[in-house]
Amino acid sequence: MKIKSIELFKVPPRWLFLKMTTDDGLVGWGEPVVEGRADTVRAAVEELSSYLIGQNPLRIEDLWQVMYRGGFYRGGPVLTSAMSGIEQALWDIKGKFYNAPVYELMGGACRDRIRVYNWIGGDRPSDVKEAAKKQIEAGFTAVKMNGTEELHYIDSFDKIEEVLNRIAAVREVGGKQFGIGIDFHGRVHKAMAKILAKELEPFRPMFIEEPVLPENNEALKEIAKYTSAPIATGERMYTRWGFKELLQQGIVDIIQPDVSHAGGVMETRKIAAMAEAYDVALAPHCPLGPIALAACLQVDACSPNAFIQEQSLGIHYNQGSDLLDYLVDPKVFRYKDGFVDIPQGPGLGVEVNEEKVREMARVGHDWKNPVWRNADGTVAEW
Repeated sequence: MKIKSIELFKVPPRWLFLKMTTDDGLVGWGEPVVEGRADTVRAAVEELSSYLIGQNPLRIEDLWQVMYRGGFYRGGPVLTSAMSGIEQALWDIKGKFYNAPVYELMGGACRDRIRVYNWIGGDRPSDVKEAAKKQIEAGFTAVKMNGTEELHYIDSFDKIEEVLNRIAAVREVGGKQFGIGIDFHGRVHKAMAKILAKELEPFRPMFIEEPVLPENNEALKEIAKYTSAPIATGERMYTRWGFKELLQQGIVDIIQPDVSHAGGVMETRKIAAMAEAYDVALAPHCPLGPIALAACLQVDACSPNAFIQEQSLGIHYNQGSDLLDYLVDPKVFRYKDGFVDIPQGPGLGVEVNEEKVREMARVGHDWKNPVWRNADGTVAEW
């Protein structure tokens, strides 16, 4: 069996899907994308395809090593995301070849389902109390929300008060047991992150996410002095080598690698195993489409330290299309009592509606995140 072709589909709201076909007709799907840089990743996939066409798709580790080590320059969001989507498609093919879910080929399941959270509040968080009520009514037991809008290196306590009021409102409607993930989104610089971490302590967050940008991870050690809340990061980190120092330093409680960015299914499983050795939890990042979510759930199934899964149903980014729109059977993601079942179908466990994909690829997208500025005109972190 050889890889015959690779096709790419840029589909709304902001996704890039990959279809890999073998010479005997097996098809695998992947989701290689950097949000806001879909065309750049498309070019990277097309460039990497010369390593793949004509090769045996079952030799996933070897193909991964060729893509990663075959070029003198490696890593980073674009190349690793391109590799990630390719690798997902390879696993989808391998699972279909052996008629088994991917998790069965990686040691088997250690769980039947995993807790999930839903997003509330949008980019500039607002109306979080009513949004949290709706998620509770829908059966979710946890949410995540952006904590802040833009913050300067040193900013006003008025903005801190706004954050605290929003979190208080969610805690009020959710009660003591409700999970609240607070995403700093790398928008916060170290000095303000210390203040926020300390002031949020009474609300008992489920975690605080990306308190600082990943290039400033050394600051996490100091920020941790101001809070007992678990500290999470990792969505903008790539491969096990990117996580190595973070884990060695013991400055994180939850890692959040993205199966579409960090290197794919097996690479995320390897990162999870590294984290387990340091007694660190796994909560894969996934504000993306159904293929990426399916890939995450395969990793969750066989990773004992996975405790919750992000997913994008109804997320503020999903304008025009949503998570379930590209699936033949949307019920494959069975949300119940705040959990989702692990897909049991072969490969990644989902059947992509190719007709819908091709239709929406004619629409396409040009999604870019906004560019924010502080009051003085300087560019702010989004």
